[in-house]
Amino acid sequence: MELRRPFLRWLVMSICALALFSVMFFAWTALQDRESTLAIRPAAQNISVPDGFSIWHHLDANGIRFKSITPDNDTILIKFDSSAQSAAAKAVLDRTLPHGYIIAAQDDDASQTSAWLTRLRNSTHRFG
Repeated sequence: MELRRPFLRWLVMSICALALFSVMFFAWTALQDRESTLAIRPAAQNISVPDGFSIWHHLDANGIRFKSITPDNDTILIKFDSSAQSAAAKAVLDRTLPHGYIIAAQDDDASQTSAWLTRLRNSTHRFG
């Protein structure tokens, strides 16, 4: 009987350590600032998509760094290293581009963990 107690204590401690590590890992991945993408679309069909050079010029003039500017059908996709850069770029482009464009963030890089944490934060909890 005494041989089983140290083994059970070791097993329980190992399971607790593994659970703590898992929770910390998922929290770290959820809170990590990830790559962000802005999409620029014309609001009406008779408006053409702005060229990448003019977008590059506006962002560069305001000191905003980006990873890439890519045309995709009737959309321009701009990738950033962080959501903070994306938000700053959206503010600049809202101010500098002529009216008639929709500038919105895309959620294609959102992980499953981030989506679950958002659901948990936004939902009401009832206990009892």
